Amino acid sequence: MTVSQTRKNSTPIKVYCLPDEKAQIQENAEASGLSVASFIRKVAMGYQVESIVDIKQVIELSRVNADLGRLGGLLKLWLANDPRTVNFSPTLIKTLLEKIELTRYELRIIMDRILDK
Repeated sequence: MTVSQTRKNSTPIKVYCLPDEKAQIQENAEASGLSVASFIRKVAMGYQVESIVDIKQVIELSRVNADLGRLGGLLKLWLANDPRTVNFSPTLIKTLLEKIELTRYELRIIMDRILDK
């Protein structure tokens, strides 16, 4: 009868590092959503470790994109003379266009932040 191999019953590899190096490794592991052991194993084996920060930024981009979609939908209703927009004043439309522009600017900031990494 053979015993299945697990990491728990295998020989560990010890790595000595300075306190600031240990802190950086822990921080990087946390940013990737992995335990320190999993993070070190993946990096040492040549795998690309993705940051959960990137995932959070994609979620943020999705939120901003949804805002743009809603604002664009309102503008489209107004342009199509939809009866639900009969009470839209020119001031409201101007405010809507300004909000679209601000949201586009917010989207650009998030994209620049992602690309600067």
